Amino acid sequence: MDKKITTPLTEEKIKDLKVGDSVLISGTIYTARDAAHARLVELLDRGEPLPIDIKNAIIYYAGPTPAKPGDIIGSAGPTSSYRMDPFAPRLLDRGLKGMIGKGLRSSEVVESIKKNKAVYFGAIGGAAALIKKSIKKARVVAYGDLDSEAIRELEVEDLPVIVVIDSKGNDLYKLGQKNYLNSIT
Repeated sequence: MDKKITTPLTEEKIKDLKVGDSVLISGTIYTARDAAHARLVELLDRGEPLPIDIKNAIIYYAGPTPAKPGDIIGSAGPTSSYRMDPFAPRLLDRGLKGMIGKGLRSSEVVESIKKNKAVYFGAIGGAAALIKKSIKKARVVAYGDLDSEAIRELEVEDLPVIVVIDSKGNDLYKLGQKNYLNSIT
């Protein structure tokens, strides 16, 4: 059974999410990849304000392709999350509560997720057409010069994700591997 959540993503909403849960997200989320993350952290280093409010926000690690005529957005599948690992703890410390991507996260990111009571969701790579159906509005809000890697504000409805790392640090990749190994011995 899918759990439904609406942004903003508060600690109250996160506390009941468990590793492996299927979740449908509705509301406002942002896209940002490594180039945009580097710029955000540079602003933090200089003590300057960020171009988006990340408190209780979700960042989707995606660089959508240009929209075809009549479409809201192009292909919007997830990118590999490890590329954001050098930047994620700084943003989590500033109030970011959710990240959506694909793949493993570093131990530093897992510890920061636990410390900040946040969550890491997985989106299915190769399912960009399905994900695109959940996006109702999209607009560039920062770093337009980065083209597909610009920060976009998306309005989503029932965006399908899975809890990969919950706020307690439970990791679906590790648990899945352990369960599999136990099942074959």
